[in-house]
Amino acid sequence: MFFTSLTEWTPGNVLIRILTALVLGGAIGIDRGVKRRGGGARTDAAVCLGAAIVMLTAQYMSLLFPGTVNLSRMPSQVISGVGFLGAGSIIVSRRQIKGLTSAASIWICACIGLAAGIGFVDGAVVVTVILLVGLHLLPIIEDRIYQRSGYVALYIEAEDSKTAAFLLHKMKMDGCKIDMYEVDKPGTGGQTFTIMATVRITRKENREDYLNQLSQMDGVISLDSL
Repeated sequence: MFFTSLTEWTPGNVLIRILTALVLGGAIGIDRGVKRRGGGARTDAAVCLGAAIVMLTAQYMSLLFPGTVNLSRMPSQVISGVGFLGAGSIIVSRRQIKGLTSAASIWICACIGLAAGIGFVDGAVVVTVILLVGLHLLPIIEDRIYQRSGYVALYIEAEDSKTAAFLLHKMKMDGCKIDMYEVDKPGTGGQTFTIMATVRITRKENREDYLNQLSQMDGVISLDSL
């Protein structure tokens, strides 16, 4: 590896590790912030820097009290404890889960900080670069694959149960494959029926035209693809 000497405990190495954690965490956070996602530059940089100082403290304790400190104990607590930050970035809206990528980026920032803190700087840098490239390339690949698959997740608000039943019947008659179809009945009068469905639209149908056709049916108040 390129930075083997950084594992040695010297003032210069310690400073390099701390700065590396700050820069790498900030880079990941800036990438998330540009996309207006959770876990911006300050959050990710702080998590990465905090993990680095924990790893540095563990190494310092092992050097100061040789044979009495388990070097992996403090880092393991960081890995499990940082989960509360990730949980705070996850939002469930209309039964759609958002923020999982932000939560994962916070967690991996902690891992990168631990690597930088112990002197495994080359590993921390490589993982950061791969992560940033993956965060940009994978959505493009996903979109292309999902478009070809024909599957779409729908959130529908309907006036009554008859509309919900008719929607299901129509999609089946049109040759759509229904993977999931759930109807939530209103708790009190005046509320709408909520429908969550995962549907595979046949290739002969244009997706946008077909969804627009469903949204214009009698009894359908709104239809959104998730």
